[in-house]
Amino acid sequence: MKNIIAALALVFTVAFSANAQDKMSKKVKTIALEQTPGEFTKKQLTVTPGTYVFEIANNGVGHDVGFVLVKKGEDISKPENHIQTAYVTEVVATGKTQSSKPTVLEKGEYVYFCPMNPTATDNSILVQ
Repeated sequence: MKNIIAALALVFTVAFSANAQDKMSKKVKTIALEQTPGEFTKKQLTVTPGTYVFEIANNGVGHDVGFVLVKKGEDISKPENHIQTAYVTEVVATGKTQSSKPTVLEKGEYVYFCPMNPTATDNSILVQ
């Protein structure tokens, strides 16, 4: 009897975990951004609060690029103000695309830039 209860508990736990992961994966959205020499092609975005993965494409920059996201009003020169989950998981070579880790965006405004390109620091994401 104990084995049957343990087996049922295990089945329930596995089913619940799989269902939770399914729901979580559906809630993560992608924001695709392209860098060209000296700039991002999208300068402003408006999105709803949620969890996002940033997909950064390097289109002809000629060297590696990256991605930095900072809450507007914070000092962008200080790495401790960067939203580190938004960093691409590895630098983006010319002609390639890399993604960040899932990043939660709450209501507010954010700025993004690439210090390696370098791009303007007034690209913005409005979350409302």
